[in-house]
Amino acid sequence: MGSPVSIYISNGKMHDINALDLINIERDAFYIMDKGYIDFERLFNIEKNIAFFVTKAKSNLSFKRVSALNVDKSTGLRCDQIIKLKGNKSSRFYPKKLRRVKFYDKEGRKTFVFISNNFEVDALMIALLYKHRWQIELFFKWIKQHLRIETFWDTSANCVKTQVWIAISTYLLIAYAKKQLKTPLTLYEISQIISVSVFDKTPLNELFTNFSKNIEINDHYNQLNLFNL
Repeated sequence: MGSPVSIYISNGKMHDINALDLINIERDAFYIMDKGYIDFERLFNIEKNIAFFVTKAKSNLSFKRVSALNVDKSTGLRCDQIIKLKGNKSSRFYPKKLRRVKFYDKEGRKTFVFISNNFEVDALMIALLYKHRWQIELFFKWIKQHLRIETFWDTSANCVKTQVWIAISTYLLIAYAKKQLKTPLTLYEISQIISVSVFDKTPLNELFTNFSKNIEINDHYNQLNLFNL
């Protein structure tokens, strides 16, 4: 599971598409997004900044096929096409060619259609790149499950943002510790170890090594005991 590069906390009224205006587009980077973010003017801004995007195409996408490449259908690929948009607004906002890749997922028995402005990587890689978008969902799921953000202490904007930032900061510190120490422990295991070792002065690398030897994590391990119970 990856770590976020930038985070913006908005109110519930902000449309997802507007988030694209807040991103500093990095050259040669890939931006993977679902079809809720499709806005061809904004997508063309990614193109102008010499970066790439992969997103699911909407079912009503109006386009004309310019050319098509052969695909190995045993991999799940169904087509790899070069297209141009036909809609009045969309073709004006995105005047250049796009790539359209159709992929059939045998396990889920679903067909996916992707569009991208990258013409260099293999068509199967386009599908795999979009699959990695699931890491974003796992990131939020992990925070909600393990950093106790399922409910908020209060509903004020300041309180909600404070709680979210605390959760994200905690996640980043745990992810950084895992990467730096090259521990095989999961993020959840690390968070559990730290939570029950608040008053332990043992260096993290030693603490993780000791727990990695299948030692059971006790909720009361190394906590102060005021009443000797």
